[in-house]
Amino acid sequence: MLPTVARVLDLEVMRRGLPQVVAGADHLERPVRWVHVSELPDVAGVLQGGELVLTTGIALPDDREGLARYVRELDEVGVAGLVVEYGRRYFDSLPRALVHAAEQRGLPLITLRRELRFVAVTEAVHALVVNAQLEQLRISESVHQVFNELVVEGAEPPEVIRQVARMAGAPVVLENLAHQVLAHDTAGRPEAELLEDWERRSRGVRPPGRTGHDPRSGWLVTTVGARGQDWGRLVLVQEPGALPGGEAHPHTMLLERGASALALNRLVVRDRESLERQTHRTLLSGVLTHALTVSEVALRAQALGVPLEGRRLVGVVLRQRRGPIPAALEAQARLRDFTELAAGAVRACRLSALVGALDDEGVGVLIALGAQQDEHAALDAFSATLRRMSAEAGRENAPVPAPVVAVGSSVGSVRDARRTLLEATQVADAALHDAPGGRAASYYRLPDVRLRGLLHLLRDDARLQTYVERELGPLLAHDAEHNGQLVQMLRIYLEQGRNKSAAADAAHLSRPSFYDRLHKVERILGVDLDQVESCLSLHVALLALDAVRR
Repeated sequence: MLPTVARVLDLEVMRRGLPQVVAGADHLERPVRWVHVSELPDVAGVLQGGELVLTTGIALPDDREGLARYVRELDEVGVAGLVVEYGRRYFDSLPRALVHAAEQRGLPLITLRRELRFVAVTEAVHALVVNAQLEQLRISESVHQVFNELVVEGAEPPEVIRQVARMAGAPVVLENLAHQVLAHDTAGRPEAELLEDWERRSRGVRPPGRTGHDPRSGWLVTTVGARGQDWGRLVLVQEPGALPGGEAHPHTMLLERGASALALNRLVVRDRESLERQTHRTLLSGVLTHALTVSEVALRAQALGVPLEGRRLVGVVLRQRRGPIPAALEAQARLRDFTELAAGAVRACRLSALVGALDDEGVGVLIALGAQQDEHAALDAFSATLRRMSAEAGRENAPVPAPVVAVGSSVGSVRDARRTLLEATQVADAALHDAPGGRAASYYRLPDVRLRGLLHLLRDDARLQTYVERELGPLLAHDAEHNGQLVQMLRIYLEQGRNKSAAADAAHLSRPSFYDRLHKVERILGVDLDQVESCLSLHVALLALDAVRR
């Protein structure tokens, strides 16, 4: 930082002159860029701003208007302060008009009651200025090196923000254009204090230009964007008056460099999930894994524009029905598109929800319903909108089956959000095996998956796995050894209600061929497929096999 007027007055060479501030005492934090010695009354014409003017006042005007004009011109050009030495023109006081004009303008006016060698003052201050400029160059080089490395390494936004906060020693927040928090670093401060009522506080800070300092709040703000498309703001949160504002703010370059790194990161990863989806995914993951406390989830969601407290929360899990297994990159792209599709459906239905990928196959949605919102109507509208949008996307690309929409029981607090999301996950996994379009309801709940849902809940139980092996093990081994399809024939027979004729048609086989396969099943398993109890046991085992394989 450049030395301030207060810092200059504290120098040993200045203290020898017994300085006294007679006006503008509240503005001594103005930075001093240079020292200029002049006796000219029209010296403002050769100044550029930031100078500390030293004079004996010998050539200053005598009249009130002339003194007021002299101060006005100095202030308009942006000088840091005016120092007048007693002994040549003034001896124990300055003209009241000069003092009054300086006080009105907020221009620091200092008197020297003892004569000084101005050249000594100039040398001392210029040494401070040069040292400050060298330090600024060193800091600039360090900042550019750090952020160049972050860009080259493809650092994610949280890491960029962490570096900005560390180097500035203050909290940093990245928000979108709706003033919702996308990422933040508290720099050791309480998170609740930083994010509480963020949107309202942020909307009140609108400094001019792409980068600006708001003196009322103390915040330093810069716009984040590239190629003419702005998408957010990077905010350095400080107390009012903590540091000088405007171009003199010491962290302006740091914040702008961080914003450039964020903008470049967005360009590089534009084909990956959006930062908003990443933030939603982090919160959903924090709920499911207990990585975040209840208060942290509620606070961060509130800052993101999704209030959870005082709402009825409903967990929804979306699955895409299986088709040909795509390549890894294609699968990631499909999941990203599916997640954005779900977020679009949430926006279209005007719902408040967190939307993010839960794993490699599914999307989680935590819907927060207000007191006046009907749960079934909201879920039905969301499901219908998602199916419609999915069908429209399928027409533009390859046809896709309608997604599975699974819903957990609604809960009344953030503390229970994990339970509704887990229940929705279990329902979704069980419902995947239902035939698409085979039911009237637009979404699944736990009662809809019945026995299949129960078996899915028990899929990790060793006793269920033992039961599957006991009932179907020989048949599975026979199919594996002979590359056969007897398990599939048994499944078709049971799904057709033990109607052999209908089962033969469903298997696209002649009746004698199908009957022969059923006899093989009976011999291998040692059962009678005409017995209801045997068929029931085998059907349960097949459903359990699906759950275990899932």
